[in-house]
Amino acid sequence: MRFERREQIPPALAVLTPLIAVAISLALAGGLIALAGAPVLTAFGKIITGAFGSKLALTETLARTAPLILTGLAAAVAFRARLWNIGAEGQLYLGAIAVAAASAHLFGGLPGVVQIPLLFVTGALAGMILLLIPLWLRLRFQVDEVVTTLLLNFVALLVVSMLIDTVLKDPLAFGWPQSVPVASQAELPKIIPRSRLHIGLVVAVVLAFVVHFIQSRTAFGLQSRAAGLNPSGAAFAGVPLGRTLVLVAMLSGGLAGLAGAVEVMGITSYVTTELSPGYGYSGIVVAMLAGLNPLGVVLAALFTAVMFVGADAMSRSLAVPSYIADVTVALSLLTMLVAIFFTQYRIRR
Repeated sequence: MRFERREQIPPALAVLTPLIAVAISLALAGGLIALAGAPVLTAFGKIITGAFGSKLALTETLARTAPLILTGLAAAVAFRARLWNIGAEGQLYLGAIAVAAASAHLFGGLPGVVQIPLLFVTGALAGMILLLIPLWLRLRFQVDEVVTTLLLNFVALLVVSMLIDTVLKDPLAFGWPQSVPVASQAELPKIIPRSRLHIGLVVAVVLAFVVHFIQSRTAFGLQSRAAGLNPSGAAFAGVPLGRTLVLVAMLSGGLAGLAGAVEVMGITSYVTTELSPGYGYSGIVVAMLAGLNPLGVVLAALFTAVMFVGADAMSRSLAVPSYIADVTVALSLLTMLVAIFFTQYRIRR
């Protein structure tokens, strides 16, 4: 028995692959729920109602979808060019703390219509810089960016921890380690009053379409895909690999940094070391579930947000551990990787 690479992937198989992966992961999660002593169908019903069953649940699910779309896009853009950016979590935190600092000490007196775009750019620039460092190490010294981007997550979190306990500490926080808040005029408008759903979701969805346009209709998008599919062939054809990867890193890191900006300006108004429940790492799962397709990222992010929000409700109702959601998302990644393999290869005897 051997594996033979398919010359062409049937379109129906490409569409069904993520659905099959999600179905298998849910089946495996159902087994874990059964082992926990809860009725499986009832548990899945609680997840759905917990994510969509009320105005509060729906707005909370959509609010969590926004940063997942941005970190998912960050991973999808980088992975398509074979730039293995595992550091979206650190880029998110650096973007968030840059926004808090800029709002408090640079742009705080500006009106919201001016300050919000400036803070978006500030957060994106912070994320870009953090990803350009490991890219430079790869291009200059052939250092594996998987290791450097992963380790920079911990470095970024430590830097943020130091800043919110020293120069950026909020003096009105009664000693609690949190940053100074962003100016009130920099807070993102709410889509639905008295909820946490803000226009960051609209920004994230629009950016998904923008990234899709860039990748499918521009020379840069074609060059980044060529760099990912066959770097040697792309270089032979005249694609400037170094410049292409720099632009990919700027786009990927910028999207991850923007996720931090959106989270601070739309949800918390300040930065703590618990700002993200792992949006950067979950973005990798989102990107893989979407098959690195920017528009698919939106649906994959919504699925992940449903699991996170719905699992909390299920846990409260049935006394099932809420980490079932984390396990399900992780199983989705594993099953998706296996599904992608069998999409690209067939078994021959």
